[in-house]
Amino acid sequence: MSWRVVVVSSNAKVDYKLEYLVVRTVDEVKRVHLSEVGVLMLESTAISLTTYLLCELVRRKIKVIVCDHQRNPCGELVPSCGCHDGSAKIRQQLQWDKGIRESVWTEIVREKLSRQKGHLAHRGLPQARLLGEYIGQLQYNDSTNREGHGAKVYFNALFGQDFTRTADIPINAMLNYGYSLVMSVINREIAAAGYLNQLGLAHSNTYNPFNLACDFMEPLRPLVDGVVVDTAPDRFEKEEKIALLQLLNREVRVDGKRQYLLYALHLYCASLFRALQGGDVSEITWVEYEW
Repeated sequence: MSWRVVVVSSNAKVDYKLEYLVVRTVDEVKRVHLSEVGVLMLESTAISLTTYLLCELVRRKIKVIVCDHQRNPCGELVPSCGCHDGSAKIRQQLQWDKGIRESVWTEIVREKLSRQKGHLAHRGLPQARLLGEYIGQLQYNDSTNREGHGAKVYFNALFGQDFTRTADIPINAMLNYGYSLVMSVINREIAAAGYLNQLGLAHSNTYNPFNLACDFMEPLRPLVDGVVVDTAPDRFEKEEKIALLQLLNREVRVDGKRQYLLYALHLYCASLFRALQGGDVSEITWVEYEW
């Protein structure tokens, strides 16, 4: 099972040799067997890669995240064909029943609100009770937007009444970085399963190529939030990024079994596809975690 998160953060040449990822810098050469790599993050713009390596990374469905000159994620490597029957999967996706899509979205919102409530309760914050009320008020397809109301209560409880998600502050930079990491892994799972990421359940932004991943990742956001609260950043630099990268190797629970988050997201996405294909929301297996 692939589980390593490999980060290349300085001037280096990265290539392939005998099934190994080889990172060559001025001072040393490091090797990691590709069977162990789940995510490769290229954190510097002074890195060069061979095309042979890129082909192997795509073939093995290893997530590659590319960072910009500020070392923030700006793109990822996604295979053009994730599985052998991708055409069939896309036809099935286009035929997913509207009712089951809305039912799955309802359950995603319920789980997100539940995780947000649990997070606030863990911090001893009284607003957890209000989120519990929102869960009770949740209607089919979240027609009354309990998710949006819950988000306002939740973030203000964690970061203060003056906090907004649009502010240019270290907290938001860290949140965005963490969300992008989790979403990139979910993007990999969607591509590997052969589905179109552009076609979401509730997210439908014309300019968003990852609408489906945005839907799937909603219950995972509080996992990132917990790291940000614990870090309480007054800056967003290398240490804060490392704290978020470590999330991908955190142990969580899926169906009562402990798994690394990387593999847990594979199981979670697969269960969502079963629910959407079979029309049964009981197929969904949630990722359980603590803060």
